[in-house]
Amino acid sequence: MRREKLVYLDGIRGLGCVIVFLCHFVYAFYYGMYQYQEAACHLPGNLDIAIGKSPLNLLFNGNTAVRLFLVLSGYLLCRNFFLSGDKDALKKSALRRYPRLMPPVLVVNLFVFILMVLGLYQNGAAAVLAGSEEWFAGFNAFAPSFPGMLWESLVGCFLFGSNDYLGVLWTMQVLFLGAYLDYALAAFAGGRRWCWALYAVLALLLLRTDFLAIFLGYVLCDFMHTDGRLRAALCGSRALNVLLLLAGLYFMSYPSAGFGYEGTIWAILPFVFVNYYHVFGVLCFVFAALNLKPVQRFFSLGLFHYLGRISYSLYLIHFPVIATFGAWFLLSFAPRLGYNLASLLNLILTTLITVGLSELSVRYVEPLGKKGEVLLGRIVGK
Repeated sequence: MRREKLVYLDGIRGLGCVIVFLCHFVYAFYYGMYQYQEAACHLPGNLDIAIGKSPLNLLFNGNTAVRLFLVLSGYLLCRNFFLSGDKDALKKSALRRYPRLMPPVLVVNLFVFILMVLGLYQNGAAAVLAGSEEWFAGFNAFAPSFPGMLWESLVGCFLFGSNDYLGVLWTMQVLFLGAYLDYALAAFAGGRRWCWALYAVLALLLLRTDFLAIFLGYVLCDFMHTDGRLRAALCGSRALNVLLLLAGLYFMSYPSAGFGYEGTIWAILPFVFVNYYHVFGVLCFVFAALNLKPVQRFFSLGLFHYLGRISYSLYLIHFPVIATFGAWFLLSFAPRLGYNLASLLNLILTTLITVGLSELSVRYVEPLGKKGEVLLGRIVGK
């Protein structure tokens, strides 16, 4: 089969990264959209709560966006193997996983360490003004330690999910160890008839863990590259895929708070299964995207392609910018301009700074990981 690059999946990943960025901005400065309490609202007529209880919450639903990252990662990790059957390439991909992920983590965590030493984190004071103390105030409120930062960057986040310096690093454990689970499954079970029984058992074992999404992304990849009548029927039905797309958006937009859904379009769904709603919604959405050309064309547009290109760096960099520059800007200008105008300008400037730093990282930091991949590939080749 031809190894065509799925540009639209990169575009979807880029959109997911923007959602994570907006999630943290909203939680920091408009916590009422998540918490549903008037004390944390800033828009006229408590519009914050109305937005949070509407499908618009999908634009800042970080829980859904993380599941989207994990499902897409699981799908793409072993795709080349299913297309080629090359186990050597699978082995090399596994060996290159760490040198690809680590350098941007180390550089951004070093950046965070410097910001902390200089006392530039102002999220505590900004949280009081914004009414988001419950969530925003506690980040990076400790004395920084260089050895501790190195440990988190080089080992801790990948093996144990350590995220003291950079909160988003909790996902690194899943992206790292979960990748090796997928590689192992591809090598020993992928494409075999009995694999589905094994996958069912593993799904039950992983049901209450964050590894479920990256595992199910791999299972979806196996299914999409396995010849069979069921796959052909499901993929070939436009009506079914449109329904799956709509169902995916419905479940993906299920709010993450866990309360206050009375009278909303999600009222019939018990909140206790919120993580499963998001994973199920993402699977429906991604499956539909793999089969609907209009969706593929949309997410292949230049903007989404660019966001996909910088997505990894943007994911790592955005929160330190929000907690330093974003917090300072709000504290400095909200008394002069009013809270909402200051927040709008804050969003624009924080976005520009985050994108600019992400572009620098893509050009000068991520290539370090690629060089490490090449070096390790040569070693393995020998």
